[in-house]
Amino acid sequence: MARDTSNSEPITGRDQLVAYIAGGEKPAAKFRIGTEHEKFGFTVDGHRPVPYDGPRGIRKLLEGMEGLLGWEPIMDREAIIGLADPVGGGAISLEPGGQFELSGAPLRTLHQTCTEIHAHLAEIAEIAKPLGIGFLGMGFSPKWTRAETPVMPKSRYAIMSRYMPKVGSLGLDMMFRTSTVQVNLDFASEADMARKMRASLALQPVATALFAASPFTEGKPNGFLSYRSEIWRDTDRNRTGMIPFAFEPGFGYEAYVEWALDVPMYFVKRGETYHDATHVTFRQFMAGALRDELPGEVPELGDFINHLGTLFPEVRLKRYLEMRGADAGPTRRLLALSALWVGLLYDDGVLDQALALTADWSAEERQAMRDGVTRTALKTPFRTGTVRDVARQVVALAREGLKRRGNLTSMGTDEAIYLAPLEEIVETGETLAERMLARFYGEWGGQIDPVFEAYAY
Repeated sequence: MARDTSNSEPITGRDQLVAYIAGGEKPAAKFRIGTEHEKFGFTVDGHRPVPYDGPRGIRKLLEGMEGLLGWEPIMDREAIIGLADPVGGGAISLEPGGQFELSGAPLRTLHQTCTEIHAHLAEIAEIAKPLGIGFLGMGFSPKWTRAETPVMPKSRYAIMSRYMPKVGSLGLDMMFRTSTVQVNLDFASEADMARKMRASLALQPVATALFAASPFTEGKPNGFLSYRSEIWRDTDRNRTGMIPFAFEPGFGYEAYVEWALDVPMYFVKRGETYHDATHVTFRQFMAGALRDELPGEVPELGDFINHLGTLFPEVRLKRYLEMRGADAGPTRRLLALSALWVGLLYDDGVLDQALALTADWSAEERQAMRDGVTRTALKTPFRTGTVRDVARQVVALAREGLKRRGNLTSMGTDEAIYLAPLEEIVETGETLAERMLARFYGEWGGQIDPVFEAYAY
């Protein structure tokens, strides 16, 4: 989850909020790639969750990373909860259950993304190894109960933890036991945003299927291939899902802002204090609903920016678009996620083909695919075939888009190389989750602990 923003500019009306999002527009020559990935820390000895405090805890890990990188600490009162790169723009943050996240810097090419990911994993290993900490790439915590999972000292998480059980049965699992990889991509105009939003929303379930890697809960198979994705189906329906209104004629910034205004808030931050605002929507906040609770305070642009970060549709709009459908996984799959969406969305001709592929899909078909892939991934029925058939076309389109970009290494390799894990999955029809299950029932002898060696970074 993003670092909370402070921007004290008073909100004067809806048009100001629309203009804020529109401020993200940039020419195609300045499009960038921002890759975010989360991972589960575990104790190498015993495969237990890593606490925040203690001589081998997450606080020590962050302090060590601060010394190694020279990044600025992000504090929540007395607790260090992340690090910010003042030069490159990247950041390290903590998810509620201690999931360790790198929010990558905005980069021009996937080759730079590759360098960034490998550098981060090497840097974190340098600090973590002496502490006896390892990191696991999966979509859902495979072994620990929610009660065993640590709670990070981040004020907003206390508000969210109280609110989640009121709006869904799985929100706390989302917070404390899931990990994802996502990529953030730019748009040139409102029309460009709308095209990219529609293509990526329609195809997000395909990404979920390709990246399925969360088949275990508390040491046993859970009946899903992407349990992380299933969890989002019962987290908070006010702020999640396939947002069908994005496919309506005239969709643009204003429609998204209108939707956002009617979603309940989580908090209002003033100074170091987070005030619980879960009982009002942002529209009600703008109309004065918190006037008695926060006397003298008016809605600020920073409040809206923070609110945008607490909306969780399958594709999220800020001043860029966030692809949110994939489970975390091993290193090559982190790169593959960014490669998939860059290839599909950053070439106009390929984007046209992706939109043509999905143009006649109904809202019901899109939703059925999204619901089905959590259990059956590529084998999910779709029209006269399966999601695997769609995935094969989608990955081929992404390859075409990456080749057209023409970004070569010194060895003459283009960015399509990073699609290799997905091409293998499409060819075999077997997801990482299915491979994990086969090993669980086979060589692992029904034991979950081997997953911490097999899929650690």
